[in-house]
Amino acid sequence: MPHSTKGSNGHEQRGLILDFAGVLTASPVDVHRAWCVSEGLAPGAWHSTLNDHPEGRRLYTALEIGETGQAEWNQSTAALLGKHVDPVNLMGRAWAEVPAARRMVALARAARASGHRLALLSNSFGLDPFNPYEHVGIWDLFDIHVVSELVGLAKPDPAIYQLTLELIGLPAERCVFVDDHAINLPPAAELGITTVHASDEDTAVAELEAILDVTGAGASRG
Repeated sequence: MPHSTKGSNGHEQRGLILDFAGVLTASPVDVHRAWCVSEGLAPGAWHSTLNDHPEGRRLYTALEIGETGQAEWNQSTAALLGKHVDPVNLMGRAWAEVPAARRMVALARAARASGHRLALLSNSFGLDPFNPYEHVGIWDLFDIHVVSELVGLAKPDPAIYQLTLELIGLPAERCVFVDDHAINLPPAAELGITTVHASDEDTAVAELEAILDVTGAGASRG
């Protein structure tokens, strides 16, 4: 059933669909590089193992859609990183120091307070033993959660965007999707969703404030 078309500020209700890593968190790149050095690895080892190593990429893809669990992934990926790397809570250790994107989180809170609908649309990197969403404290921000591990689909598969629209209960033309990876934006745009490339937090927040007619402090512009 469609939701009310008016937000609490009297403006048209919109759907705000947010990616997690790199949007609701700061870029993890520098943290991951520092973590690698602390583990006695080359600074780029995390990125190259997960993205460039054929088996590393296969394992990560399987993790994203729930074909393997995080604990199993930790074990297998630690072995790829190096014989000396402890597999226990590998994902949690690598992500522990990645901070929340404070301005984006504040904008999300303001949008929800103004009556907009919020959806988390995230390609998962596992939920147990390390839950990144709870760790950063953003899970309860959202009306709906579309996490690839839980739905068996991952961005940029068009089906995951369609599922998100169905769950958020608003037409594509009233929704905006934010992601830090440009490759994930075209399938959303093809459905009629407004897209924002979060290459810079301040710029993305400013774009969203204009689209949603809110500020990070929660005040309506109208």
